[in-house]
Amino acid sequence: MARIRPARKAGNDSQVLTQEFKDHFSAASDAYAKHRPRYPDSLFEFLASLAPEQGSAWDCATGNGQAAIALSEYFPTVVATDASQSQIDAAIPHTAVDYRVALAESSRLPDACMDLITVGQALHWFDQDAFLAEASRVLKPGGVLAVWCYELCAVNPDCDAIVAELYEGIVGNYWPPERVMIEQGYDHIVLPGEKISVPTFEMSLDWRADDMLGYLGTWSACKRYAAENGSDPVVQIAARLQAVWGPESRKVVWPLKIKVNRIKALLE
Repeated sequence: MARIRPARKAGNDSQVLTQEFKDHFSAASDAYAKHRPRYPDSLFEFLASLAPEQGSAWDCATGNGQAAIALSEYFPTVVATDASQSQIDAAIPHTAVDYRVALAESSRLPDACMDLITVGQALHWFDQDAFLAEASRVLKPGGVLAVWCYELCAVNPDCDAIVAELYEGIVGNYWPPERVMIEQGYDHIVLPGEKISVPTFEMSLDWRADDMLGYLGTWSACKRYAAENGSDPVVQIAARLQAVWGPESRKVVWPLKIKVNRIKALLE
């Protein structure tokens, strides 16, 4: 599917946010937890293999907690933070995950305590300079930082065209400016330390049309459109999407764009 390029501009990547938290998701926390796609287990197996030890991991901006729970298969200590109390309240409960409310730039974690830090679909919201300084402080020697994002999914040309109409034509002006960094696949974000080569990963699910419509309703732009216009923008494309989708399940794919760096050198 061709990548859509809305006519929006972001400022300097490292200056997009201050520590004033912009909460685009609390109003949809329950729907977010229900309808968002799941990251592949192979991603976390790969990241765990890079860590200097499989001791502790921090999932920053954890959202519904899915990445944190996946990390708990490899790390006995997993801290999952989010700046949104509503997101933490709606996160998937798990005995191996310590959920906390905290800003990415001010985690209140001890120095040199983490082997791995992960940030899924959230780095563009941060004050990136402040967060990278915090990550460097929190990581152990040899510690690894992994950040990733995903943009539009792909189903088939007919379904993709309708989703693109919602994304660009209906709610295009309601996306926050930070969204452009996702459209760029984080290409312009430079992490400190040693760059690590990453294999290709993707998310995929077998969904019916109603599953897709539920997911589209979690988009922050759709929530903003509804708040300003008093109507759900997804309704405008729902019948057409259901018609071209049909009653069967279809495979939905989200390619992941991933950056992984070893922030601190391993001790000799």
